[in-house]
Amino acid sequence: MRRAVIGIFLAVLLLFGSMGIAGFNGKTERHSHQLFYSTTESREMSISLDFSSPAVEENGNYAIIKVNGLSCFSESGKPVLPVESKVLTFPLGTKILKIETTPFHTKTMSIEKQIQPGYKPMPLNKMDSIICKPDKEIYESNAPYPNTWYSYSLGGGLADGKHVTFLVLQVYPVRYYPAKNQIEYAEKMQFKITYKEPSQPVVNENLDIYNLLIITPQAFEDIFQPLVEFKNAHGMKTMMKSVEDILSNYQGRDGAEKIKYFIKDAIEQWGIKYVLLVGGKKSMWTGNWGMDGPNKVDDSLWWTPVRYSALKDFLPGSWGEGGYLSDLYFADIYDANGNLSTWDSNGDGKFAEWTEKGVDIRDLYPDVYVGRLPCRNEDEAKTMVDKIMNYESGCDPSWFNRMLLVGGDTFPGDPAGVYDGEYCTSYEFSFMPPQFTATKLYVSDKSLMGGKDGKLAARFAWMNVIKTMSQGFGFVAFDGHGSPTAWATHPVGDNSTWVNGLMTYNMDLLSNGYKLPIVSVGGCHNSEFNISFFDFSKNEWTYQPTFECWSWHLTRMDGGGAIATIGYTGLGYGTIGDEDGNGIPDTIERFGGYIEGQFFHAYGKEGKNNLGDCWGTAITDYLNKFPIDFNGQPESDTQIDCKTVEEWCLIGDPSLQIGGYS
Repeated sequence: MRRAVIGIFLAVLLLFGSMGIAGFNGKTERHSHQLFYSTTESREMSISLDFSSPAVEENGNYAIIKVNGLSCFSESGKPVLPVESKVLTFPLGTKILKIETTPFHTKTMSIEKQIQPGYKPMPLNKMDSIICKPDKEIYESNAPYPNTWYSYSLGGGLADGKHVTFLVLQVYPVRYYPAKNQIEYAEKMQFKITYKEPSQPVVNENLDIYNLLIITPQAFEDIFQPLVEFKNAHGMKTMMKSVEDILSNYQGRDGAEKIKYFIKDAIEQWGIKYVLLVGGKKSMWTGNWGMDGPNKVDDSLWWTPVRYSALKDFLPGSWGEGGYLSDLYFADIYDANGNLSTWDSNGDGKFAEWTEKGVDIRDLYPDVYVGRLPCRNEDEAKTMVDKIMNYESGCDPSWFNRMLLVGGDTFPGDPAGVYDGEYCTSYEFSFMPPQFTATKLYVSDKSLMGGKDGKLAARFAWMNVIKTMSQGFGFVAFDGHGSPTAWATHPVGDNSTWVNGLMTYNMDLLSNGYKLPIVSVGGCHNSEFNISFFDFSKNEWTYQPTFECWSWHLTRMDGGGAIATIGYTGLGYGTIGDEDGNGIPDTIERFGGYIEGQFFHAYGKEGKNNLGDCWGTAITDYLNKFPIDFNGQPESDTQIDCKTVEEWCLIGDPSLQIGGYS
C-alpha cells in the first residue's frame, strides 16, 4: 500500500461570491494532489463531509479534542486529533488521477493546555514506565499539525469477494498550531476524485474453476489426497500442486517468490480464493533462526518456502527484533495498480525492509486467503488431515457454541483502569452470535488460579486451563504475554509474578479429543513456526528448548488441542490508557487488541463462515483504519501497524468451514 502526503496550494474561492467563508485570512483553501495524468475516459466522484464544532476537554495536564462521531488518530508523542476515515473501492487496477479538496467554514480557537500526546506501543513482553512523552519538534513548532487537511492511501485487495483498488482518505477536520496553542477546524469538506478504470479487468471475477489450492511437498501428496476428495465432495473445489513442480517451472529469486508467481497465476486462471501451504521446517532439531532469517533465506531448510519480513522495530525502551516470518507475503499478490506486490520495492533482494537504511513499500492487503500447516513429517500431516475432515463433518452445538476466555492483567497499572487481557477477550466475545456462551478463566476473580492466591497458584494455573479446555469449546481466546514455548499473564497489579496459562510442555495433557476449537492467542512469538529444538541457543525469545512453537504444537496435537490457531510470529504489540478520552480503553482500539477483535467481528457480525475470510477481513479492516505511512520513521506507530498485520499468522486451513458442513 502506498501513502502520500497531499501537496497544498492556497486560492481565493471566487465562485462563492458573497457566501461567508471563515478562515485565518477570510480565505478558503483548495488542496490538490495530481497522481497520474490522463486525457481520456476519466471519471469524477464528489464527496461532501460535514463536521460538528470541536469540543475541548481537560485530561490532567493536557487537553483532548473531540468531534462528534469521529475517532482519533495518534502517533507516539504527537498530538491526538480527530480523524474521519473514508474507504472507497474501485475495480482493481483503477488509476486515481487526482484528488482535490476544499475545506469550508474554517475557524480558529485558542486552548489553554497542550493537546494530549499519543501513548507509545507496548510490546507484549513487558510494560515500559514511560508511556507518553511529547515530541518537542512538533510541540514547539509554528507549523500546523497535521500539515494538511487529509492524507490518502491506495491498496489492492478483496471487498465482498471481489478484487478491488482501495482508496482510503484520512480526513483531519482539526489541525493544531502548538506554538500558538490554537486549533484550526473546518465544518465542511468537499472532495473531488478523478479516476480511470482499467480497460480490461485484472482478474476475471466470474472464474470459479477452483476455490482452494493446496501447495504441498511431494512427500505429503498422498496423505493430502483424501482431503482434496473430501473438500470436492463438499463443494469446495480443490486442486493440489507440489512444491517441487512449482519451483522447477517458475522463475523467481527464491522459492517464496516462485510460489507467489504461481499463486498469481492460480487466481487469474482458476479463480482461487484460498491457499493452504503445507510444510514447515524439515528438522525438529536444527535449522534455527541462526541459520535462516531475513538476511539469509535458506530454502533447503523448509518443506515449503517461507518469507521473512526485514522490519526492525527497536522501539525506545523496548527490545525489538530484526525480522520475523510473514505468510501475508503469499496473500498480498497485487498492488493498487494491479501489478505484483513484490515486497522488494528497492530491488535489493531483501524483502519487506523497514530499517534506518531503507524501506520497502508493500501493499499488504490480502488478495487470497492463506493459511499454513507447518508439518515436518508424515505423522503430523496425517493428523491434520484427520482433524480437518472430522471437524468439517460437523461440530455438535453442545460444545461448539461455547467460548473460553483466558486473560489477566497484561499491563499492571494501565491508566485506563482495566485488566487488559480480560477486557480484550470479553470484547472479542461481545461479537459472537447469541447462541454462544462464555466460560472465563481470569485473574481478577482467581478462576485462572483455581480460586487461590500466591505464586504457587500462579505457577500451576495451567492445570485449570487444561481441565477447562478439555471440556470442549468452539473458540478459545487467550490474551496476555507469550513466547514460542508459553502463554502467560500477570495477577492484578503484580508485574513481577507470572501466571502460567499454557505451555508446550503441558498442553499434551489436553483431552478434548475431536472437540477442537479455533484459538486466538494474543502474545509475543506464540506462532513463530521456525522453531527447532536447539533454537533457544541463538534465539533470545525462545527461553527454553522446544521442538516447535506454541501455536503449531497446539494445532498438530493428536487426540486434542486446536483445529487452527491465529497468533504472532514476532513481538506482538498492545497499547494502554485512553488517550482520546472516549471512554473506551485503547487496548482494543489499536494493534493486537483491535485486529483480534475484528476477527471475531467478521465471524459473529459479518457472517463470514470460512476461517480465511475472517483472518483476511480482519487484516483489511485494520489497514483501512490504520493506513501504513511508509514515509514514517523506524520505531514509529505506523511501522508497528505494518508489523501487526505482517506477523499475524493463520496456522490452519483457510478454507475451513467454521463449525463444519452439517
